[in-house]
Amino acid sequence: MALNGNSPERRPRRWWVTALAILAAVIVLAAFVTHRDDAVPVRTAVVEQSNIRSLVSTNGKIEPVNNFEAHAPAATSVRRVLVKEGESVKKGQLLLVLDDAEARAQAARAETQLKAAQADLGYAERGGTQEEVLSLDAQLVKAGNDRDSAQRNLDALKKLEQQGAASAGEVRDAENALAGAEAQLIFLRQKRTKRYSNGELARVNAQRADAQATYDAAEDVLAKSNVRAPFTGIVYSLPAKQGGFVAAGDLLLQVADLRKVLLRAFVDEPDVGRLAPGDPIEITWDAVPGRMWPATVTAVPSTVKLHGSRNVGETTSIVDNKDLKLLPNINVGVTIVAAQHDNVLVVPREAVRTDDTKPYVLLVAGHQLRRREVETSLSNLTQVEVTRGLSAKDVVAINSWNGKPIGDLTKVKF
Repeated sequence: MALNGNSPERRPRRWWVTALAILAAVIVLAAFVTHRDDAVPVRTAVVEQSNIRSLVSTNGKIEPVNNFEAHAPAATSVRRVLVKEGESVKKGQLLLVLDDAEARAQAARAETQLKAAQADLGYAERGGTQEEVLSLDAQLVKAGNDRDSAQRNLDALKKLEQQGAASAGEVRDAENALAGAEAQLIFLRQKRTKRYSNGELARVNAQRADAQATYDAAEDVLAKSNVRAPFTGIVYSLPAKQGGFVAAGDLLLQVADLRKVLLRAFVDEPDVGRLAPGDPIEITWDAVPGRMWPATVTAVPSTVKLHGSRNVGETTSIVDNKDLKLLPNINVGVTIVAAQHDNVLVVPREAVRTDDTKPYVLLVAGHQLRRREVETSLSNLTQVEVTRGLSAKDVVAINSWNGKPIGDLTKVKF
């Protein structure tokens, strides 16, 4: 009798075929799962066309451009304070008055000493006091007459000698008398013109100069006892108190025209070489959140010096401050735009790698990474400009999510 398809003899064979099919499916599935487990999950970024700025971030200090400081010229007390801190003042306005009684007394004494020294110098230049000069002039007249008389007497005796009416001894006596009269006249003339030696004149001149300096100092103290505004501005510091004592040199007040202020920015040494005149500057102050004051670099630092624990170059800029918000001596944040390129290709800074000093990225190609060398230009803390090697909308790998290393030909998943 013939067997049909359900015969007991065929059942074992069908069971083995089914088992083999199931085993093959399991192997394929395992291989697929294993293949997927080899793929590394990565974080990616799209190449974008955007603007990029190279920035130098640092700090700075605001200072007055036109600043006036009044200091106590001598130890005294403050008689009157006529302004308040923060008050606007006009040029020439009286701001503060010191007790000047002692200053006036010193000025008077100094003036007396100066007049006496000037008189002594005048006497020295004229050859003495008026009485001494008049007396000396009279002596000169008499000496001249004596000399003329001795000359006439000598001339007469010489004629008499020729006639035998006078002896040679009388002539010699007359010659001696003339010589003595001439010597006396010469002496008085020298006394009239050169009574004082060069050393004596120098001493008198020094005394006069010293008296003049003392007088000028006393007048300066007196003038500075009444403090006036040298220009229109704002009293931004007023440590002096009415009735209080101040020592010589103590700060009384400060006035500045704050419509324009000076920014002094402290740039760390490695960034100094990136600066150029005209670079834009953005200034911020924590006390006024959201506000930014623009300025520009006026000069590149010519030297580097120690500022606290930093080696910095200082660059200064003039800042418009028409609303007077920026105050002297405040610390501000400073951002200098060292360079800016618009409408260029940029990628995250982490996406650019370096191998043998050549930059490259890991370009995502399907489910695999491919090494692509690139050329770069500007960079900042977050982005890098790519000038060659990539196109807009290319996708590059940044790193793996699980910490595994990635590189050329690495299989990836997202």
